[in-house]
Amino acid sequence: MAKYFDVHPENPQARSIAQIADSVRSGALIAYPTDSCYALGCRLGSQDGVDRIRAIRHLDDRHHFTLMCRDFAQLGQFVRVDNDVFRAVKASTPGSYTFILPATREVPRKLMHPKKKTVGVRIPDHVVTQALLAELGEPLLSSTLLLPDEEEPMTQGWEIKDRLDHLVDAVVDSGECGTEPTTVVDFSGGGAEIVRRGAGDTSRFE
Repeated sequence: MAKYFDVHPENPQARSIAQIADSVRSGALIAYPTDSCYALGCRLGSQDGVDRIRAIRHLDDRHHFTLMCRDFAQLGQFVRVDNDVFRAVKASTPGSYTFILPATREVPRKLMHPKKKTVGVRIPDHVVTQALLAELGEPLLSSTLLLPDEEEPMTQGWEIKDRLDHLVDAVVDSGECGTEPTTVVDFSGGGAEIVRRGAGDTSRFE
């Protein structure tokens, strides 16, 4: 049965955030809110967490996982960013964008796209997520909480607790969150390729 954390959306309780971070460090798979709907998250090195996300979402090995990063400095540890891309990504973060970029050696090979050696990264504009990332001190390996054969991602903490109670270890609820997945922009080929149009404005990449 998943633990349920009711967290204040503007002033997250330090004790709750610390408990959630400790559970992630211990290998927990969590469902947590972001500025663009709920996500599933686990520690970067957790193979069990990766396997469970794949099983819940029915994902194959071509799926791009996302590293949810606290800030641009942390993002830069895990992907290679040239000057032109740097300016574009910097101007769009924090926000509802996921960027696909060449991964550095800090990223486990199993998390990269098998052919491109890329990974998704993003910096969320969400108070609770930012508090959790600050407490954790490392990125959260994440994937949008979109269940198989469903067109809309899940956005209500109580519903996630009800439906995924035995599939995740904790659910973080801070009330309303985004209801649309991120806009995904692939920079791995040099230019900007819009892979998915979502919550983030695409005009600056077109």
